[in-house]
Amino acid sequence: MKDPIYHREAETEYTGVVRWVHWLRFFSIAILTCTGFYIASVFIAPMVSSEPVLFMHAKMRMVHLIFGFLLLGLTIFKTYYFFASKSKIEKLERMSFKSVFELKTWVDQIKYYLLIGKHPQLHGVYNPLQTVAYMGLYALMVILCLTGLIMYAHIYHNGLGGFLSFLRPIEALMGGLAPVRMVHHIATWAVMIFLLGHVYMVIFNSIKGKEGGLDSIVSGIKFKKSGH
Repeated sequence: MKDPIYHREAETEYTGVVRWVHWLRFFSIAILTCTGFYIASVFIAPMVSSEPVLFMHAKMRMVHLIFGFLLLGLTIFKTYYFFASKSKIEKLERMSFKSVFELKTWVDQIKYYLLIGKHPQLHGVYNPLQTVAYMGLYALMVILCLTGLIMYAHIYHNGLGGFLSFLRPIEALMGGLAPVRMVHHIATWAVMIFLLGHVYMVIFNSIKGKEGGLDSIVSGIKFKKSGH
């Protein structure tokens, strides 16, 4: 039996601000991960030279710092935008929290992912699993930025580094610089695991829902069913 044919209407899924922040954050995380692994364990060595030009590690650290502060700025901005924006899209995103506290929605959503049920009716944009996952991602962003700033203050003692000395009590609470560095690395791996699951679920929902979910983060448009 063939599936019924639905008319579909184009609907804005993501605003331009959300899409720009998404892709800037994606490239920031990718560059930070590569440069972070290099800083942790050097895997590229420049050719030996008698000239004072072998600054590969310094260049990697510079790039890491630039994109680290970019990620910090994006995290602060997106958090503010999420709560302060009055656009319809962001209002729907905030309404997604209602589904987190509904057991039936959780069960129906899991059934949908297991291919044994239909997609549940949601209050907002995201299902409860998505909402919890994104909350976890933002918690990881806060941990990464906080631990990164603590390590920054240990290298640069003047200017911003000197100002960030107020983070020393948090460092002491975590057990010192070594645990801070370890937490930074663990949070990085957690983000990488999230990204793998995120990409899989985006592809799954795009194929299963047939609403253009995969390219909506580029175009901002999703195609919703409107009837037969």
